[in-house]
Amino acid sequence: MNRRERYEARERRRATLVAGASMLAVLGALVALVPLAPGWERVQASFFNGEVFARTFPGLAKAFLIDIAIFAWSVPLICILSLAIALCRGARSPALFPLRVFGAVYVDLFRGVPVVLVIYLVGFGIPGLGLPRPWNSPYIWGTVALVLTYSAYVAEILRGGIESIHSSQRAAAICLGLSERDAMRYVILPQAIRRVVPANMNMLVALQKDVALLSFIGPVEILRQAGIYKSLLANFTPYVAAAVIFLLVTVPATRYADYLMNRAQNARS
Repeated sequence: MNRRERYEARERRRATLVAGASMLAVLGALVALVPLAPGWERVQASFFNGEVFARTFPGLAKAFLIDIAIFAWSVPLICILSLAIALCRGARSPALFPLRVFGAVYVDLFRGVPVVLVIYLVGFGIPGLGLPRPWNSPYIWGTVALVLTYSAYVAEILRGGIESIHSSQRAAAICLGLSERDAMRYVILPQAIRRVVPANMNMLVALQKDVALLSFIGPVEILRQAGIYKSLLANFTPYVAAAVIFLLVTVPATRYADYLMNRAQNARS
């Protein structure tokens, strides 16, 4: 290890110690000062009741399986639709101009409307047409609302990845005899998708949380189950338990997304 490497290692250790000390100081201040607030005992009884937490946590964890199921079948649909929208927006042929317009309108529409409003409009509007079972299920139309909204965001991420590939790669593929379609399929898309994986991981984390919004139109998933427990027990601790369950899932996923982003940045540098 040369002098520079020793210096960098020493600075990393110093930075780690300073960060750890500052975090301990902040946590210590919170632990010491929060209980001094006048209403802390009431807040503790209403939000941090250990008995209520232990009683409701298993039921909330079971309800969270519904969130996971909705998330699991939404992701492939989002991938397919968002890729189609991104390709529409990137169409270059004059004959495909209507597809470019459709892609732009789609993205503007579903990125401009809040996801909860889309859930209300789709989740209550379409079943209001009087569709027979099971086509009036809130699970179906809630999923449709999430897919429509998130496809707009993911499509823009994919389009950015496609446009980040230098035009010389497309030109080289065409010079080698590939058609525009094959150049996109075999040359552009594989590179673009690898580049946007970290950004799309963050979208997956956001989707996992937004599945809880479907509780507004009927599915008894974790948020609605927490509301049921809150009403039965006259206590807000079930909401805290639900938050803990979300954190147990989303924090590791977020850290993994950060790891992918850092790895991608190091690979480009």
